[in-house]
Amino acid sequence: MMLYRLVVYFLLIVTGLMYSHTSTAQTDDLSFKSAQYSSPRVAGAMARYHDTISTIFAKKNIDYRNCEIYIRAFKSQNDLELWARNIDNNEYKHIKTYRICALSGKLGPKRAQGDRQVPEGLYFIDEFNPKSDYYLSLLLNYPNYSDSANGGVKLGGDIYIHGGCVTIGCLPMTNDGIQELYAICLNARLSGEEYIPVHIYPTRLNRNGMNYLTREFPNDLPRQQLWAELKTNFDYFEKYHKLLPVMYTPEGRYTN
Repeated sequence: MMLYRLVVYFLLIVTGLMYSHTSTAQTDDLSFKSAQYSSPRVAGAMARYHDTISTIFAKKNIDYRNCEIYIRAFKSQNDLELWARNIDNNEYKHIKTYRICALSGKLGPKRAQGDRQVPEGLYFIDEFNPKSDYYLSLLLNYPNYSDSANGGVKLGGDIYIHGGCVTIGCLPMTNDGIQELYAICLNARLSGEEYIPVHIYPTRLNRNGMNYLTREFPNDLPRQQLWAELKTNFDYFEKYHKLLPVMYTPEGRYTN
């Protein structure tokens, strides 16, 4: 009887902890949604682009309300690609390519505050900013583990995908473009995708791209090493339209 009571007591504690955690998570999600929709810019973007987005996704046989998304950017081409997959399928489908309308710096990662470089590597969306000076913005978790391990003492920060079409190290779009993308990303976040991956490449790391980088930066070993590492992720996605597993730590770092 004593053992039975102990087991029941333990189960009640575990159930209580699980309920408490779930309730807190739900409360946080509701607060996040309320804060976002209280912004006229966000509410307007969600209303304005809902039908357009739903149609685009439907043509790809993707359930817009129950899917996961993936973003990858190519600096040389000024392309920002949006991919998505249904929850029950690991394979992504290309949804749309947006234009990055301005870039600063040169090819290669960001390694110091004020270098005007656009980062290169594996990131995720860390924050949704409805009150941005550049209409709407999506904060990336720069610096990641690679940036911290290989950069200087002051790495800088505040790397966004945003509107306004100006930059000193971010990925800017037009205001129309950021409204649509923000609405898509917010919907994915509210649907449960906590870490929306954003991979930034110097160029498409196919044979032509790697040959170009080798010609332009023949003696830059750190850059060549980074690009060789990123090529693994690029090649895998090109072949399978799936992502290699990435584990994010509480500090926002990643490991393959």
